Amino acid sequence: MLPIQLEADPFEPLSALAEWHQFLAAGLGIRPAAESHFVGRVRPSGANDAPLEALELEHYPGMTEACIASLAAAATGRHGANAVLVRHRIGLVLPGDAIVLVAVTADHRGPAQRCCQELLESLKHEAPFWKREWSLGVGRWITGNTPL
Repeated sequence: MLPIQLEADPFEPLSALAEWHQFLAAGLGIRPAAESHFVGRVRPSGANDAPLEALELEHYPGMTEACIASLAAAATGRHGANAVLVRHRIGLVLPGDAIVLVAVTADHRGPAQRCCQELLESLKHEAPFWKREWSLGVGRWITGNTPL
């Protein structure tokens, strides 16, 4: 089970996880033995340490979802995970808002944690998103990603 959602509206990560748990219970009939989650939020300052007004994310509809699904399927297969959830914001995202949620289930904690970390790094470096930081009324495209 690989639900991938790109959304322009804010979401609450804990509510999203609760919905996913209901989805898993209906599909698998049991609760997973191990889970790993990551919630990323927009930082309050930009790359130049100026206060950040917003982070804007653009994507290529259809291609981005397909890429994320492929990255999730590959990581799931490599680590023996059972299920993956990816929710990612697009459009304008304000400081403090959740920008990404990655959740992974597996039979043991190690595979769940490794899969979650690999998938998150793949999203940061391989998924086709273009990011622009808005600070002091000026938008600046980000050319690299933050370090691990």
